[in-house]
Amino acid sequence: MNGVSPLVIKVGGSLAEAGRLGGTLEMLSAAQIPIVIVPGGGPFADAVRSLQREIDFTDAVAHRLAMLAMEQMAEWIVSQRPGLKVAHSVDEIADCIMDGQIPVWAPLRMIGDDETIAADWSSTSDSLAVRLAELLGGRLILLKSVDVADDLSAEELARQGVVDRLFPEIVARTGVSWSIFGPANDAAVAAILAGEGAD
Repeated sequence: MNGVSPLVIKVGGSLAEAGRLGGTLEMLSAAQIPIVIVPGGGPFADAVRSLQREIDFTDAVAHRLAMLAMEQMAEWIVSQRPGLKVAHSVDEIADCIMDGQIPVWAPLRMIGDDETIAADWSSTSDSLAVRLAELLGGRLILLKSVDVADDLSAEELARQGVVDRLFPEIVARTGVSWSIFGPANDAAVAAILAGEGAD
């Protein structure tokens, strides 16, 4: 990344359903530090789950389709704010940042065949965001539509269904530094994006 280790920010698809996505994107667009947005699959991923029941395809196929759902959300997010651009690779992410844009990650081309990620519903955009942070050498923030206690472990968050089942395993394996924020933490997130309180 040419010395740049951007902050990876996973934007939960549930923020759209909670009516918080617009405000969140406005806040992210004002970032004074390099960031990469990882979109959740949102309603597009829900459609994959529904279709899997209706027309019967394997979890491995569903995994790839769910990544395409993230790419659909990326396209929608980019359409909402100026200065955002879909990025498919480390090079494209780096180019966006160098050009003063905010990359929104489309994961399929980059990690569609990544053997460190389970090709089933145990891994969602949460775990994919950890993998991206590992590849970029950055830290990770998860933005969720619900507030969570700040002392919960990855294992407890997975048990509560706040993050996916693979998340504790992949953060343990990668050693990626991560934080999770809900609606009550917008001021803290804004401070991080302004370059304050980076630890």
